[in-house]
Amino acid sequence: MFELVLRAPEALVEPVSEALMEELDALSVSVEDADVDTEAEQALFGEPGMPAPKPGWQRSTLKALFEQEAQATEAAALLLAQPQWAGALQVQALQAVADQDWVRLTQSQFAPVEITPEFWIVPSWHEAPAQAQAVIRLDPGLAFGTGTHPTTRMCLRWTARQPAERRARWQRVLDYGCGSGILAIGAALHGARDIDAVDIDPAAVQATLDNAQANGVQLRAGLPDLVQGQYPLVLANILATPLKLLAPLLAGHVAPGGDLVLAGILERQADELKAAYAPWCALEVSDQEDGWILMTARLPGEDA
Repeated sequence: MFELVLRAPEALVEPVSEALMEELDALSVSVEDADVDTEAEQALFGEPGMPAPKPGWQRSTLKALFEQEAQATEAAALLLAQPQWAGALQVQALQAVADQDWVRLTQSQFAPVEITPEFWIVPSWHEAPAQAQAVIRLDPGLAFGTGTHPTTRMCLRWTARQPAERRARWQRVLDYGCGSGILAIGAALHGARDIDAVDIDPAAVQATLDNAQANGVQLRAGLPDLVQGQYPLVLANILATPLKLLAPLLAGHVAPGGDLVLAGILERQADELKAAYAPWCALEVSDQEDGWILMTARLPGEDA
């Protein structure tokens, strides 16, 4: 394996990456901040489930892997020969890369995630911590929701910390926008029954079914038209904009006296969500982590 390392301005990151992958037979292309570990380093993150706000940094380092040295050499020559990129694109290195156990290397990057001292998310290749009383077995996959993002952790933490008398009321539960199914599985491990998990993405529905089976959890998963009636607990970890648009639907599916748990919300968006749900319930901030918040409400009703 051979690695071609390029330096490019932000405007060239996308076209050069496309050329490497689609025309020049690169096996992979990664993009890094060329100013990493300096005062000029910049954070570049998008909201969960969304792309990053920009394709690259003001000064980006592109690393392309090739199977053969000749392929890497030819790619460098062809890229530098493009007149529209003259002077802006630079070759930093062309070097051999030692063979590695890529599966083991990837797995080593995903350690067990603590939700509470007794509740953990553990990849299938790890042993559960000795103090874990409830464990979700979940491997990184295509669907959003592996427990590493603050929004997922806060939802699971809320579920785990509820008193037994509240959990006893979770005779029906809805996980709306289920992703990997992690919230539905977490609720099941804490006493929930008759669980519906829905998503607009068929891949997420299948991931939820697979993960539920791997964890010995019974649930129904499908597209949003699966949802019927009201639920004592409704969970939705999506994003603020769709949560606002879905306010009538989500609030309408919460049973009288039931709990509504919303995540995917930035701190600055709290007032927008409160206003959107005000006709049905009074949302409040129940948890916060790294700029994200968890908002919950108990709907009016006989059990409230």
